Amino acid sequence: MSEQQGLPMIEAEGLTKYYGSFAAIEDVTFKVHRGEVVAFLGPNGAGKSTTLRLLLGLIRPDAGEARLFGSLLSGGRGPRPRRTELLRRVGALVESPSIYPNLTGRENLEVTRRLTGGTRGQIGYALHLVGLEGAADRLAGGYSTGMKQRLALALALLGMPDLLILDEPTNGLDPAGMQEVRALIRRLPEEHGVTVLLSSHLLVEVEQVATHIGIIQEGRLVFQGTQDELRAQMEGQAILQVDDPERARQALRDAGWAARWNGNARLAVPASGPSDAAMLNALLVRQGFNVYQLGLNQPTLEDVFLSLTHAAEAHA
Repeated sequence: MSEQQGLPMIEAEGLTKYYGSFAAIEDVTFKVHRGEVVAFLGPNGAGKSTTLRLLLGLIRPDAGEARLFGSLLSGGRGPRPRRTELLRRVGALVESPSIYPNLTGRENLEVTRRLTGGTRGQIGYALHLVGLEGAADRLAGGYSTGMKQRLALALALLGMPDLLILDEPTNGLDPAGMQEVRALIRRLPEEHGVTVLLSSHLLVEVEQVATHIGIIQEGRLVFQGTQDELRAQMEGQAILQVDDPERARQALRDAGWAARWNGNARLAVPASGPSDAAMLNALLVRQGFNVYQLGLNQPTLEDVFLSLTHAAEAHA
């Protein structure tokens, strides 16, 4: 979703999918560049999974097009490479993983390796990435939920794809399992050159792993950008305690600041960061006011998320 140079790993333009008269997603447009961890954030039913399935060619769009690595995958018009050639560079976990309980973890990977034509060395590497070397020769049916999810990730990573697409990757995991999977996702771009696109309804997860965020609400992409750009959607506030708040408010307004006073000793002034707070303090001191206290309240990602999704609902 950034403006990095180079061919996008994913390019979606106007993707739209209807089920009857219901628009699961509508006019969704975005790009994912190499080395990014992009997270689609939104409540259940917002359209996240539909978007990922369109990008994998599991369903067809009613409008728009999707490109992987610069080549047309679905929708649109123009020459298309063989879909299998494109998807060979993609690892995915978007549905219940095909894990055979009567096979060991290693044997599960061997089945997929034979189907995809990978090398035997890839199995050991994938097990190492997800931390399952010690349990590789145990039956997968005896794995915990977290171990099964890590095995599913190992299946997706077999062959070390250029692009990894994950739908709610920490669903069903305990807190320790969540942390393990999130740590792995953070390492993949820098250590292994894997670009990641994931969906999540968990804001805390997105904060921990994503370099870029797309917020989906009722099938529409209402925001895309970095975490800092997301926070910039809502201004913070400088809270000042001064000796003469009414007169100080007027002084700030005369200087162009939208200061508010609620009748006590505190003023609230929209401020984008510490530099604004410092300017406010200097201005008041120069005009002879005593500033007893100065604080900066910055919006959290949750604040911004709720603001954007509520605004989208109001305009629906």
